[in-house]
Amino acid sequence: MAIAYDIAMKEAEPELDGSAPVVVAEDLRKTFGSHNVLNGINLSVNRGETLAVLGRSGTGKSVLLRLIIGLETPDSGSIRIHGQNIVGLALDRMGEIRKKMGFLFQHAALYDSLTVAENVAFPLVHHRKDMSGSERGERVKQLLAEVGMEGNLAKMPSDISGGMQKRVGLARALALEPEILLLDEPTAGLDPISSGEIDDLILKLQRERQMASIVVTHDLHSARTIANSLALLDQGNVVIEGTFEDLQESGIGFVKEFLKQS
Repeated sequence: MAIAYDIAMKEAEPELDGSAPVVVAEDLRKTFGSHNVLNGINLSVNRGETLAVLGRSGTGKSVLLRLIIGLETPDSGSIRIHGQNIVGLALDRMGEIRKKMGFLFQHAALYDSLTVAENVAFPLVHHRKDMSGSERGERVKQLLAEVGMEGNLAKMPSDISGGMQKRVGLARALALEPEILLLDEPTAGLDPISSGEIDDLILKLQRERQMASIVVTHDLHSARTIANSLALLDQGNVVIEGTFEDLQESGIGFVKEFLKQS
């Protein structure tokens, strides 16, 4: 069920165009001290598409996700969600837009003191006051079933593997029926079999839910598997954006070197 907004919020929403990009970053710049992290980034993703953002460590990939979800503010440029620029948006309005986004943190970021079920229920408890306890419980079971974790409701995060923690984190990210899914290194630290299972799960969810997704990853195989397009960052710039085949056919030295070492 979609999140209900009050009448005032609905009237404030821009009219949505199904053919328009869901997320658009334009001339996005961010520095930390003297370190230029993003140097005029331009990226967009449509509904039902997955964009994989690649690059070496420290190239601003995770910063890009934090800017899109509003945890950081760019020095300049714009980030449009369904046509609305979120840069400088009031906190209450940003909070409403953030409900449309699901975020999977690099290390799942589950609460150690909560069970698997309680972790998945967390956003529902805080943002779906209209749900009864029984409705919330059924929703949690449904979400965990989607990610193959329905038999682990009462377990603690410390009792399950890293791959299982990623699955639980993904279920939590889906709790509010997001239109946008942001994934930070979804296969990092996993063995090849677990990585493949996470890739298959992401593809399944994309087919079923048709979200706009942005995936930050070092895993070129994973990016090739789950993404419609790939963007390679270096020194704060997008060196190339396109399909995996576009990267393979590129004559750019950095692209060749990145593919060789990945």
